[in-house]
Amino acid sequence: MPIACEKRPATGARGMVVTNHPLASAAGAEMLTAGGNAIDAAIAAFFTLSVVEPMMVGILGGGMAHLRLADGTHTVIDGQSTAPLATGATTYTPDPQAPPGTMDTIGRRNQVGPTAVAVPGNLMGWCETLARFGTFSLADVMEPAIRHASRGFQVTPYLAECVSDCAADMAMDAAIARVYLPGGTPITAGTRLVTGDYAETLRSIVQDGPDVLYRGALGAHLVDWMARTGGYIAQADLTGYRTVTRAPLRGTYRGFDIVGPPPPTSGPLHIIQMLNILEGYDIAGLGFGSPDTVHLLAEVLKIAFADRAAATADPAFVAVPVARLLSKDYAAERRATIDRTRAQAWSAAVAPGSLASHTTHLTIADAMGNVVASTQTINSLFGARVMVPGTGMIPNNYMHVFDPHPGRASSVAPGKRVTSSMAPVIVLRDGKPVYALGLPGGLRIFPSVMQALSNLIDHGMSLQEAVEAPRVWTQGHALEIEAGFPAAVLEAMRARGHDVAKVGNVAGGMSAIRFHDDGMLEGAACWRADGTPIGLGGGLARPGVRFRPEATRV
Repeated sequence: MPIACEKRPATGARGMVVTNHPLASAAGAEMLTAGGNAIDAAIAAFFTLSVVEPMMVGILGGGMAHLRLADGTHTVIDGQSTAPLATGATTYTPDPQAPPGTMDTIGRRNQVGPTAVAVPGNLMGWCETLARFGTFSLADVMEPAIRHASRGFQVTPYLAECVSDCAADMAMDAAIARVYLPGGTPITAGTRLVTGDYAETLRSIVQDGPDVLYRGALGAHLVDWMARTGGYIAQADLTGYRTVTRAPLRGTYRGFDIVGPPPPTSGPLHIIQMLNILEGYDIAGLGFGSPDTVHLLAEVLKIAFADRAAATADPAFVAVPVARLLSKDYAAERRATIDRTRAQAWSAAVAPGSLASHTTHLTIADAMGNVVASTQTINSLFGARVMVPGTGMIPNNYMHVFDPHPGRASSVAPGKRVTSSMAPVIVLRDGKPVYALGLPGGLRIFPSVMQALSNLIDHGMSLQEAVEAPRVWTQGHALEIEAGFPAAVLEAMRARGHDVAKVGNVAGGMSAIRFHDDGMLEGAACWRADGTPIGLGGGLARPGVRFRPEATRV
């Protein structure tokens, strides 16, 4: 099945920046051209994304950063949000009318408004990552974001569509409506959007660092707003918040090493699990987009989601059976029960021991050998769909990721980190990076990364083809199939017993880099977002070159 690509890749030998907005990619490239490294570029891009892609990410969110440093070591910085100390397993009442697989509650209290907000980790995570591994100051990397917030930027059609999608909720909050629903109607594409309050918030961070939120005036303002509006975050939540440095998980697939963050993110764990199962089939021979391949993808997705729901959560609260899920033997057990002709319902085959939707992602590499694959979010589009008055900050709605039912792996508990589907993955061969990639999209993130890896490794696609190729997704209910698949494939899936739903897109815009043997970097972003790759080529003048106008003769 041929892949029709809408975008084109970028190449460069001196650095590559791929984010989901051109101004954020430009901010990252600005850091690289000024002599900074990939970490400087990533933090500059994230602060800029919090301005120009406000529906996806912000300083009141959470995320995972996967760093491969120039010395070959891998580090994961977990800046995920945590449940406030005032919450617990019975804080929310599950909605009995909610669709299967969702976390909806009565009154949407875990989804919209101050009661949906978890303790933010992004600001601390970004600042700590910069301080530990970057080379520039906070003022340097935040300058592009402050510039765009204070002078304004042009609203893209994508941002305008997201505002329209959320307008009914946003209209209920005066602060956020004033910015994104001027005059009571959604802001339109092409409008210049100035977010002056947020520019001032960013300037306060430059002056006082992340402590302005976790121990200072900005945090006190947030806590006061929470107290007045019924939210759960108190000062003890902010002062007690910490990031966690974690060792990555590792697995193999057909001679490639797959490296990514461990739980509480579920992405790489279940990507490796699914690839282990698929390794027993001739996926290349079956062909991309064939009914046989799509059927196998659907079955391994259902297996992974059944195990994820049962046993994957914050390892400080749940003993996640990582070794079993990563085991080739366990994959063989699961593979042996797959019917290649009929869809099945799957239950978990693992259990814990006794102990997220709309997001953004960037992938950056520099000429020194540093690589950043990082996924950050405020969870749903525009998070809790409110704004902390006078600050321009849009808080997350990460409480919607916890299971509102007590007694489950991902049930709410005070101080518990959210379980996400983030999958910022770096792929190695013979110890050297070959690919780095990731994307936003909640529960659809890690299935999409798994399919992109299969596209590259099994089907030999180009990087651009791999990120743009149509995707499928299911967690055991409807099988979502993107419109790019032929109608015959959808009918073949129905004939095998799948409940097929044709959708416009599965997950969001993927950002990927390929590392070529000759040192060239290739970057690609897909049609599902405003993604833009910027590659740095060229370089400085050859030593000894002089321009001597006095020697010129006419």
